[in-house]
Amino acid sequence: MSGARHIAPDALQPKKFAFSAANAKKATAIIKKYPKGRQQSAVMPLLTLAQQQNGGWIPRAAVESIANMLEMPFIRVFEVATFYTMYNLAPVGEFHVQCCTTTPCWLRGSDDVVRACRDELGIDFGQVTPDGKFGLTEVECLGACCNAPMIEITTPEWDHFFEDLDYQSTRKVLAALRRGEMPKTGSQTGRISSEPEELTSLSSQKQALAAKKAG
Repeated sequence: MSGARHIAPDALQPKKFAFSAANAKKATAIIKKYPKGRQQSAVMPLLTLAQQQNGGWIPRAAVESIANMLEMPFIRVFEVATFYTMYNLAPVGEFHVQCCTTTPCWLRGSDDVVRACRDELGIDFGQVTPDGKFGLTEVECLGACCNAPMIEITTPEWDHFFEDLDYQSTRKVLAALRRGEMPKTGSQTGRISSEPEELTSLSSQKQALAAKKAG
């Protein structure tokens, strides 16, 4: 895994951050969920809210703002933001493409998926396309091993898995997003849920018995 946390350089860091009026109300409601003296437990949902507001990444100013809201030292909030890989500390593009390369996906062809992402987007892991539309990240297991290989694509509005991929279907998904279209989510081969790709011996026997009765 190329799990090094990418932190935006000073040139990209905004000097100030404040929650919008709507998100400020959400933040207040989140903090009120916790008992008196335990408000610091709201740090993770507040970081998520800041990331959603800021186009998919958390600037240093947002960490400082949340630390002030929760009366926490800056470093403690920063520790949370840097520990969990779901938080992005640098721009990841409008569409954050996360490629799983853990063993199950690798055995099923994640190398081809990664190659397709590189070819279609023209970038490598940890980079963002010049137009700011796509970011590419290598990640560990995303929990869809039965339908490997797969990628997760996240935007401020939605978060979807694309499964049972190969080189061509991966490029097709990315090309659709580039055109402003929403590609089919889930399995790209028509598999329903995590059912076997082919009939099991039990299914074959059931079909054989049904055919015998019909005959």
